[in-house]
Amino acid sequence: MKDIPRFLAGFKNFQRTYFCDDNSFFSDLKKVQTPNVLVIACCDSRVDPAILTGCEPGDMFVVRNVANLVPPYEKTPGNHGVSAAVEYAVKVLAVEHIIVLGHSCCGGIQALMQPRREQLGEFIAPWVKIAEPALLEVNAQLAGKDESLRQRACEQAAVLVSLENLLTFPWVFERVMRGETHLHGWYFDLHKGELLSYLPETGTFELLVARCETDGPV
Repeated sequence: MKDIPRFLAGFKNFQRTYFCDDNSFFSDLKKVQTPNVLVIACCDSRVDPAILTGCEPGDMFVVRNVANLVPPYEKTPGNHGVSAAVEYAVKVLAVEHIIVLGHSCCGGIQALMQPRREQLGEFIAPWVKIAEPALLEVNAQLAGKDESLRQRACEQAAVLVSLENLLTFPWVFERVMRGETHLHGWYFDLHKGELLSYLPETGTFELLVARCETDGPV
C-alpha cells in the first residue's frame, strides 16, 4: 500500500510545480497540445521516455506498448490502438519526428524468443509476433551464439521492424518522402546507461549519448 501515498505525494509536487502560485504553464496546454515528436516506447516501467529525456508536459506525444511495436498498416476490423495514435500524431499534430525507442532487457522480446511463446498468454504471443521478422533474422545470422547477444540483436532488429512498418502507412510514407517527418530508431542500454541511434548509412546502432564518466572513488 506504500505506493499509492507516494504517488499522491508525487502528484502534489507536480501540482505545486505547474498549477499553484498562479503558474501559467498549463494556460496554453489546456487549450491545445502541439508536440513536435511522437515516441513509440515500451510499457516497461524502467523506460519512461519523458523521464529518460527530461521532457515537460506537452513536449512529446507518447505511445507505449509491449516491446515498442508498430503493426503494419491494415484496415481490417479490430481495435487498432497503435495505428490510431500514429494517425493522430501524423495527420492532426503533424509531428516532425517519430522515434521508436527500444531498450535492453525487454520482456516482450524475451517472450518473442521463447520456443513456446503461445503459452505465455492469449494476448502477448500474437502481439509480439509483429516482430517475428527480427527473430528470423537473428536466428539466421546468430545461430548458436550467446543468448544475451541474440536478445540484444533481436531488440534492435525489432526497432527496425517497427520503422519499416511505419512506412506502410501511406500518410506516414508521404510525409517522410516530402521531408516533413523524420523517423528515428533509438535503443536505451539499461546496463550501461547509454543511448544508441540507428544509422542507415552503416546499418548499425551507434552511440548517441555515451555512458557517464566518473572519477572513481575519492
